[in-house]
Amino acid sequence: MIRVRDHTATLGLVLGLLLLWEVAGQLRWVADGTLPPLSGIFTRLVSEWREYSPHVIATLRSASLGFVFGNVVAVLAAVCFCLWPLTERLFRGINIAAFTVPPIAVAPVLVIALDGDVARITLAALLVYFPTMTAALAGMQSADPGAIDLIRAYGGTDFKLMRHLRLRNALPFIMSGFQVAAPAAVLGAILAEFGSGARWGLGTFLLGSLGRAEPDRLWGIGLTATAIAGLGYALSAILAARMTDTNRAVNVSVAAPAAEAATDSQWKRAMALAAAILLPFLIWQLLLWWAELSPIIAKTPLGVVDYLLTGKTAASAQERLFAALAETIPITIFGMLVGLGVAFGLALLSFTSPIVTRALLPFALVTQTMPLVALTPLAVLVFGRGVTVTLVITISVTFFAAFVVLVQGFALIPRAAFDLVSVYGASTTKKLNLIAIPASRQWIFVAARLALPKALLGVMIAEWLATGKGLGNLLNQSRGYLDYGMIWTVAIVSILLSILLYQLAGLAEWWLSRRPADGSKSWN
Repeated sequence: MIRVRDHTATLGLVLGLLLLWEVAGQLRWVADGTLPPLSGIFTRLVSEWREYSPHVIATLRSASLGFVFGNVVAVLAAVCFCLWPLTERLFRGINIAAFTVPPIAVAPVLVIALDGDVARITLAALLVYFPTMTAALAGMQSADPGAIDLIRAYGGTDFKLMRHLRLRNALPFIMSGFQVAAPAAVLGAILAEFGSGARWGLGTFLLGSLGRAEPDRLWGIGLTATAIAGLGYALSAILAARMTDTNRAVNVSVAAPAAEAATDSQWKRAMALAAAILLPFLIWQLLLWWAELSPIIAKTPLGVVDYLLTGKTAASAQERLFAALAETIPITIFGMLVGLGVAFGLALLSFTSPIVTRALLPFALVTQTMPLVALTPLAVLVFGRGVTVTLVITISVTFFAAFVVLVQGFALIPRAAFDLVSVYGASTTKKLNLIAIPASRQWIFVAARLALPKALLGVMIAEWLATGKGLGNLLNQSRGYLDYGMIWTVAIVSILLSILLYQLAGLAEWWLSRRPADGSKSWN
């Protein structure tokens, strides 16, 4: 009966929103018709499907190949990190960069350095790598210690452990990682189509349609991209259910890395940290040497330093860069904080009104499959090209990502903790204050680290397509002016900014963990 009511509430909300959309479109309630009725969007989509099909095929091809290559690399990397923990520490800088990288910032760099098809596949694979690698590694490391001891007692090597135990234990985690990776591959393929010069692809189709006063076409392209990403998510979920006889949800783990072995000396830890920082720059330099690209087009780490700090145009470059950062950073932080606040407030309703959570959670999961680049032009139609559209996009992507994490985090709090205070007549408010809110602290920071890269990506895409300000606009202008030095500079600065915000969230969590709220402990 509970399951029926859950689905009825969700289905009722979905049908109500679709009906409201249709009525609002027919009566032109939103911005004088910039939100067309659903019937009009689908009518035009069907009538123009022949025009859509080559773009859909091109995006599907790039996303599918990126999905395959990215997942193969991710699983192999997880195997290496599990077998040789030192490699995980050495590649920590690369892994964090892969998680925090704003893909719109590296897309122009990949288009410059690689052939068009290779650039699209590479960006799709890059976005696929981290969620699958993290899920796979978590599965391998969570194998039953008793089974590990038993295999070792019979002379089992690390490789036999990996083959007979760890990989099998990790299979449900890997399948769940695929569910996160599938929509990410679609987003990467579409973003790489921006400015790539490719004739076909939904990104190309979207850019070509922005200047036309045809909201129904833009909505059709956006919904098509969302449907492709959602289909990838659904197929991955079905595959997970068939192969593992379960369909467990997964969140990208963004918790702080496990502490190094106590036997490691201070200098070994310092060397590992230095290697983790320097390795990404070394790989960057080696890849450029291997590709034999012109130094005018492809900037090395020293080339970026010269352009920004010591070259003849350094003063002008710094002025433009700092002006862009002054636009991007405040709105990113503000949007993320508002999104986290809304997500936290709604997540708390799971204790007072569970039906709200059951109704909203499916929407939150669906939005995780929506390519952000397809959402932005639609938001521009409704909210215009000012700061409002940037805030709306940033808050929305932050809210949905954080809401999923917080709801699942609250679900891990033992029911016995609430039963205990209920015996003493505690009200719902008391339960929240005494148990739920203190226990949620760690999940707030997990949500913050997960949401920060999404917030920065949302701001930069809005700046690129809508507002004409900030890092996103500077990147777009530099691409038009063939200012390769600034393109590489914005890409690197965006990655470093995202990593800095990520690490600051972790530092804040560490600092607060040393000061327990009212002496209370987290419930795990």
